[in-house]
Amino acid sequence: MIARLIAWSARNIILVIVATAFAAAGGVYALRHLPLDAIPDLSDTQVIVYTSYAGQAPQVVEDQVTYPLTTAMLTVPKSKVVRGFSFFGVSFVYVIFEDGTDIYWARSRVIEYLNAAATRLPAGATPTLGPDATGVGWVYEYALVDDTGKHDLAELRSLQDWNLRYAIGSVPGVAEVASVGGFVKQFQVNVDPNKLLGREVTMDDVVRAVLELQAADARGVYNVCAPEVYRRRAGK
Repeated sequence: MIARLIAWSARNIILVIVATAFAAAGGVYALRHLPLDAIPDLSDTQVIVYTSYAGQAPQVVEDQVTYPLTTAMLTVPKSKVVRGFSFFGVSFVYVIFEDGTDIYWARSRVIEYLNAAATRLPAGATPTLGPDATGVGWVYEYALVDDTGKHDLAELRSLQDWNLRYAIGSVPGVAEVASVGGFVKQFQVNVDPNKLLGREVTMDDVVRAVLELQAADARGVYNVCAPEVYRRRAGK
């Protein structure tokens, strides 16, 4: 067959030249117009459901969170594999779809079934969807380094979480900015039982005041303060 192809090409040189010219032109057009990805994401279309159930053992998380979510995701249209993983205080459910499924269509279907499954979860377990990207799409890594020594690890982490992360996340094509390392700023409340008893304040009042402060801080409003609890308890 190869000998006949060579013989035919030798007898039709003009056609071979024309076909070669069209092939070369098509290659140049494809090179200039087709989108290219240096690190293509070859993974399956998948949606990750992350659920935090703080303070619970992996077996409890498996029985009360992972299993109900996994069974609910089995009926999602075009899903072919559902995998559940339970760890200390967290649950991950991976819903893998058939090839060619649009990622945003898949995420919307998972949200629909997730709303129904959330009613079967215990209090304190709130499922959320992961980013519309996989680990294969990880293309850039950077580090914050203070050569002057004026900022500690907590300040660098705060700069990352409250400034750089939002700026980089607004760049087209960026699905998620994951922060690793540093010291996350925390606020701890040390309660004196004797003072609570003297002011007739219960532990529930303290928890409620802390939650109000947290919500106000998230909104950028700082006119809520813990002494309001004491005034309400005293009827003032």
